[in-house]
Amino acid sequence: DATFTPGGVFDARWLDEVTGDTPTILRAWDYHTAWVNSAALAAGGITAETPDPELGRIVRREDGSPIGTLQEAAANDFLANIVPERGLAVRVAAIERATREFAEIGITWIQDAWVEGSDVAVYLAAASQDRLHTRVNLAFRADPLTWREQHAQFLADRERVVALGHERLTAQTIKFFLDGVIEGHTAALLEPYADRPDDSGLPNWTEAELQAATAAFDAAGFQLHLHAIGDAANRSALDAFEAIRDSGVDADRARHHVVAHVAMLDPADVARFAELDVIANFEPYWAKCDSVMENLTIPHIGQDRDDRQYLIGSLVRSGATISFGSDWPVTTLDWREAFSTAILRHSHLTPDEPAWLPNEVVNAGTALAAYTKGIARQALAPDRGTLAIGSPADAVWLSGNPLAVAAHEVPDIAVRGTWIAGEPTYTA
Repeated sequence: DATFTPGGVFDARWLDEVTGDTPTILRAWDYHTAWVNSAALAAGGITAETPDPELGRIVRREDGSPIGTLQEAAANDFLANIVPERGLAVRVAAIERATREFAEIGITWIQDAWVEGSDVAVYLAAASQDRLHTRVNLAFRADPLTWREQHAQFLADRERVVALGHERLTAQTIKFFLDGVIEGHTAALLEPYADRPDDSGLPNWTEAELQAATAAFDAAGFQLHLHAIGDAANRSALDAFEAIRDSGVDADRARHHVVAHVAMLDPADVARFAELDVIANFEPYWAKCDSVMENLTIPHIGQDRDDRQYLIGSLVRSGATISFGSDWPVTTLDWREAFSTAILRHSHLTPDEPAWLPNEVVNAGTALAAYTKGIARQALAPDRGTLAIGSPADAVWLSGNPLAVAAHEVPDIAVRGTWIAGEPTYTA
C-alpha cells in the first residue's frame, strides 16, 4: 500500500529483515509498482549501473543504487523474466477459484484485461475442463515496442479460442496501457505534477505509434481497450479513436472501443466520448476521497485539478455509454461496495460524510445500467444486458432491490444465486 511510506517508496532493507536471503517480491495494490528485497535485486542483476528499462523506472538512493522499488516496466519485466513461472495446474486452479468467487457475488461476465501469450493455454485448459464459472473475455496486451510482431500471434490466439468453441471463453480485445498511475508519478498529465514541476508522467506510447497500432488492430476486427489514467493519456486515447473514425476505413462497422478508468479528464474532452461513441469504463469504487486520494493523488496533481477526477456524472449527462468494473485485484471485486460509492461519492461505511465532487454522483438506476447494459455493450453482447423474453438467462438473484434500498445499505444485499444461460453457477 503506497500510503504506508513517504512518496510510496519502499526500501529493500526493510524487507530483508523479514525475508533474509530468500528472493522476495511484493506487488503493490496498483499493479504498477513492486517492492523487492536485496536478494531479489541480486537475482535480477539490478545494480547502480543498471539503466532504467525503456518505459520503466528503478527508484534509486542518492548514490544511484536501487532502493528496492520498481515501477512500470521495471516491475513487470522482473515478474515476467526473473520470477519462476507457476505450473499449468496451479494457474488453472487459480482461474477456477477466481471465477467461482465472481459467481458468488453475482457476476456473469469478466474481462482479463492483461493477457500475455503464455496465458492463452491456461484459459483454453480451464474452458475445456469446464472450470470457468463466469464468461471470460481475453484482452491481449499490446507491447509498445513489439506490437507489430504481436499482430500475427494475436490473430492466431483469437482463432485458437474460436476453434475451441466454448460458450464462456472469447478473445475479442486488445489492451493498451497508455500510462501508469498518478500515485507513482507515472500517469501522463497535460501539465506537470504539482510536486514535481519537471515531470509530466511516463507515457508508454508515442502518438504516432499509438495511432498506427490502434488502426492496425481495429482493422483486424478487434475491440480496443485503452488504459488511461492521466488527462494527457485520456486525450491520446480519444485522439486515436478520432483518427480511426476520420480514416473512413470500414465506416459502416459498429465499433465498441473502450477507455478504461478515465481517472483524470480535461473538461474539454468530456463531450468527445459521446461524439466518438467510445465506452467510458469507470471503476466507481475509486470515486471517493480516501487515504490514497488525500495523501498521494491530490498532493501529486494539486488541488486545482482535483475536480477533473472520475467525471462519471458529467459523462452520463453528455450521453456517453458508461460501464462499471472493478479492476480487481487492484481493489475489491465486490460490485456492491462500488455501486454504493458511485451514488454516494464516499465510503458506504461513513453514510453521513459529504459527497466528494457532488456534481459527479449518479443515481441507482444509472449505476445498475452501467453494470448491466453498459457492460453488455462492452462485452459485445447487447442481447444480455436486460431480463427480457428471448435473452440468454444470465441473471443474479438478490435479497434486496439495489434501486430501492439506501445507497449505503447496498453492500448488505445478499446474493442468493447466479446463472449463466440458465445454468446455475452459484447457489447460496
